[in-house]
Amino acid sequence: MPTPAELRRQRRGTGQRPAEPPGVEIPFGKKNYIIFGLAALVILTGYLFLSKGSITVAPILLLLGYLVLIPIGILTK
Repeated sequence: MPTPAELRRQRRGTGQRPAEPPGVEIPFGKKNYIIFGLAALVILTGYLFLSKGSITVAPILLLLGYLVLIPIGILTK
């Protein structure tokens, strides 16, 4: 009696397997990760100021982190 794995192989056939995808490169370099880290620090600092009740510094830091530093980190090569 064939095992379940053998039955699956028989149903599948012995056709060609699809080609392996080409090697995938990591799209970000060291510079990008440094900018992402800086953005994370600026954003965390903004939330810290927000928790202390700052209504001027906190929004500036949060906007700087989310709208300036993260896009720069993504777009920099």
